[in-house]
Amino acid sequence: MKHISFALLLVLITTGCGAARKVELSNIAKAQSTLDSVYRYYSVQNTTLLRETFPFNSDYAATYLDNQDQAKPNPYSFLWLYSGSLSAVSAIMMHKKTKGVESYLTAKVLPGLAHYFDTTRSPFAYASYINDAPPSDRFYDDNVWLGIDFTELYLHTSKAEYLEKAKLIWKFIESGTDEKLGGGIYWCEQSKKSKNTCSNAPGAVYALKLFEATKDSSYFKQGKALYEWIKNTLQDKNDYLYFDNIGLNGRIQKRKYAYNSGQMLQAAALLYKLTDKKEYLVDAQNIAQSAHNYFFEDFSAADGSKMKILKKGDIWFTAIMFRGFVELYHLDKNKTYLQDFDKNLNFAWKNMREQNGLFNSDWSGQTKDKSKWLLTQFAMAEMYARMPELK
Repeated sequence: MKHISFALLLVLITTGCGAARKVELSNIAKAQSTLDSVYRYYSVQNTTLLRETFPFNSDYAATYLDNQDQAKPNPYSFLWLYSGSLSAVSAIMMHKKTKGVESYLTAKVLPGLAHYFDTTRSPFAYASYINDAPPSDRFYDDNVWLGIDFTELYLHTSKAEYLEKAKLIWKFIESGTDEKLGGGIYWCEQSKKSKNTCSNAPGAVYALKLFEATKDSSYFKQGKALYEWIKNTLQDKNDYLYFDNIGLNGRIQKRKYAYNSGQMLQAAALLYKLTDKKEYLVDAQNIAQSAHNYFFEDFSAADGSKMKILKKGDIWFTAIMFRGFVELYHLDKNKTYLQDFDKNLNFAWKNMREQNGLFNSDWSGQTKDKSKWLLTQFAMAEMYARMPELK
């Protein structure tokens, strides 16, 4: 008998005359269904760890590390990809009526994360690969994402152990700051060559959320200072979007990624929420408008319908950007941008998703991935979970 997830896409409802009509599931049900599929296809037998790709490719080597000597083929995913499990589960758990998701957190996600937690170096932090392997680099951005998730878990469960973990990780983030270039957080502990938006923008979000959780003003001051440093150092003043990083030589890498601008959007929205200062709302709205113009494009579907579709790129980058748009929507109630995200998510469910419940990476649905990346799947689950009901 085939396995049937409790969160199926379509439910057949029998009408009085015996006919059946299709009822589409809610976004949160889609998120849960996607999470089910991830653990069905990426789990490593007899462990709580996950593969990086499906189908598993024993020759696959990561391309996103600082030290490529550590990127040799590995049986388990690196921390960055695994951390998506905590983000997806945390987002789903924000919905009070979801069932069974906390068991993923306690039985799978947290025990799996423990394999990456490094207590051999101080301050303690999560390493990029499991402890049973030779020592691996520790990235500030990887730890920031986890810190945000643990803070959010505390905010919607009030469980002290999550806040303690978030505060512990922040100590590691603080150790990655200095006054070179005027401030900011480095990218990699073992290779302090650049200060990247992907460490600093979510670092600002993280600190501001810690302030929400603790009311300790030191976190607010740090979050605000990081926001101002990034804005002054890495913003493109022509379109309000953000460059990737600045090297210690002062050279700026000017590529623009969705998650970098999205996290500055979220930080600006949080600062407005916490201070009621209009300048931050204006910042957030300017970033949102430019990001919408830059990362979406016109698209005509096969049925002739037209929409703004997300450009092909890293799906997880899009999910992180989406957090910023959601944060802004809760403040200004402008549905314009989220309506386009909602259309993309609905289209993706029908056109990007395979029969096994896993997603390709092309929002148009026109190309299929031979190998499906773990973090893409967690990102899709997170976006479905975070999508508000637009009224």
